[in-house]
Amino acid sequence: MISTGDLVTRKSYSNDIIFRVQSTGGPLIKLMGEHIRLEADAELRDLQKVTGAEYHRIKEKVDEQESYSYRLFRQDYRLLREKRESEAGNGYSSSNESNYFQIPPRILHVDGDPLFLKKCIALYEQLGLQVHGQYLHEKEMPSQIMSLIEKVHPEIVVLTGHDSYSKAKGSMRDLESYRHSKYFVEAVRTIRQKYPHFDQMVVFAGACQSHFESIIRAGANFASSPQRVNIHAIDPVYVAARVAYTSVTSHINVWEVIRNTISGESGLGGVETRGLLRIGIPYSKESYDDL
Repeated sequence: MISTGDLVTRKSYSNDIIFRVQSTGGPLIKLMGEHIRLEADAELRDLQKVTGAEYHRIKEKVDEQESYSYRLFRQDYRLLREKRESEAGNGYSSSNESNYFQIPPRILHVDGDPLFLKKCIALYEQLGLQVHGQYLHEKEMPSQIMSLIEKVHPEIVVLTGHDSYSKAKGSMRDLESYRHSKYFVEAVRTIRQKYPHFDQMVVFAGACQSHFESIIRAGANFASSPQRVNIHAIDPVYVAARVAYTSVTSHINVWEVIRNTISGESGLGGVETRGLLRIGIPYSKESYDDL
């Protein structure tokens, strides 16, 4: 018996991905990826419950991938900081002690999956970034994104959740062949009507197998998925973090952004973008927290 909340795999796909059952009403079972941002439907007979041992085996592998990406980001963060201090010279240092403070941008992360949202918020906090998280179904994003932006006043907006491409619906070039890509496109287009400058507000949008080209043309700085592959739940966080910790005086090499992600260049891409970290002097321990 398959019930809502159960962990399952699909026999027709060689049990390659673990899904969580979202609903069981109707002829097809609605599924959400447990570790990746993929939404799918399947017949009951195609599903196989995941055993505890199998889940923990896959979870260990996922945890290793996440830890590796986190270590890569921390290494890059240290290099970015050393570069800022070197370029600043004596202006930002005194007696080998930091004499400056830094202000990362505010981030709005809108997610179509409440469990993934919780996980992403924890990672933002671990990285020392200020974030406002909001759960919204992908269909609601175009109509509600501007009210959230006006409330939060972010400099980085992340729009993500679940998506998928269906060959049965049409060509890979056709936006209607995708479950939620059109909503990401509409939401990005809505943002760009008010904030057309790519360096004034940096936007990431997309999920697994999303229509990368349409999202980029709509005005996103970064998007998924160039090769229509699945992306990991936390990949959008690393994209936002790289922008947040790059100085406003520097442009970001797109490859340097995506190399720390689990999905890599097959799953993520973007356009040249300026960083959003601002440096100030002098630093006073009584007045500022070194972010």
